[in-house]
Amino acid sequence: MIQYYNVTARLKVAMALSMKNIRKSVTYIAASLAIMSLHAAASAQSPGAQNPFFLPASGAAYADIADLVSAAPTIIDVQIRKIRKLPESQTVGVPPSIQRAVVEADVISLLRGTNAVAGKVRFLLDIPKDARGRIPKLKKRRFFAMGRGVNGRSDMIQLVRPDALVEFSQANNETVRAIASEMARTNAPAAIKGIASAFHNAGTILGEGETQIFLDTVGGQPFGLSIASQPGGNKQWSVSTSEVITQTQPAPQRNTLLWYRLACGLPKQLSPGLVGSGDGAHAARAQADFAFVIRSLGPCGRTRVVR
Repeated sequence: MIQYYNVTARLKVAMALSMKNIRKSVTYIAASLAIMSLHAAASAQSPGAQNPFFLPASGAAYADIADLVSAAPTIIDVQIRKIRKLPESQTVGVPPSIQRAVVEADVISLLRGTNAVAGKVRFLLDIPKDARGRIPKLKKRRFFAMGRGVNGRSDMIQLVRPDALVEFSQANNETVRAIASEMARTNAPAAIKGIASAFHNAGTILGEGETQIFLDTVGGQPFGLSIASQPGGNKQWSVSTSEVITQTQPAPQRNTLLWYRLACGLPKQLSPGLVGSGDGAHAARAQADFAFVIRSLGPCGRTRVVR
C-alpha cells in the first residue's frame, strides 16, 4: 500500500511538471511567432547602412520628431535593458552592414496608446555596424520608442519605422510631449495631401486683393489659407481649419504642429490650373500670394527620408 501511494505521488508530480513544461513551451512558441512577425515586417522596411537608427539627444529636427509622433499609435518612454543579436539564419534579406537585434527595455511611462503595456517590452531594431563590424552600446540608454501593438501582446511593440527611436533629453522630451498633446486635440490640423483649389479676388484699389487656397487633407478636414494684400505690397496671411473660412487664426509659429503640417506638407508652387477664375492675371496674383506663404513658413527642416 505504501508503495502504491509513492507511485501515485510520483505520477502526480510528473504530470504537474509536464503541464508546467507545456505551458512554458506554449509561451515560448507564442513569443517566437510574434518575433517572426516583427522580423517579416522589419524586413520589408530595412534601412540602408547610411540611415541613423535613432534621433539624437541634441540637435534633432522638429520635423523629424513630428514625422515619428504622427505615425505612431503607441509612444513609450523606455530604458534599454538588453540587446540580443539575431543570427544570420534569422536575418535573411538584411544587409551585411546592419545587425538585426531583439531589444528588451524597461518601460518608464506610456505617452500614447489605447492599450496597457507591460513593465518590459521587446522590439526588433536594425542597428548599423561600424567599420569593424561592431554596434554601439545601447544598454541603459533611454529612448522614446514609436510603435504599434503586436497581436494584442502587452510586452511587444513594432516600431513604425526602422529608425523610430528618439533619444531622451529634456529638449526631446518637451518636443515629443508637445506634439503628442497637440495631435490629441479634436481640432488638430490634419496631414496635407495637396491643394484642392484656389481663388483670387482683386480689390477696388490697385494692389488690393485676397487669395483663398483650399487644401486636400487626410480625412477630409477643412483646411484653408487666406492671403490679404494691401496697397504698397503689404501682405498678411491666416489659416482656417473649420468649415467657415472667415474663422481664421494667424500664421503659425515655427515648430508647432500647424507650422509642421504646412511647411512640410504644402507643395513648393501653386499650379495656375488650380486657380478657379481662369484669368491669367488672377492666377499670377494667387501664385505670388502662395509663394509669400511658403517664404513665411521657411524650410521644413526634415533631415530623414519618410518611408
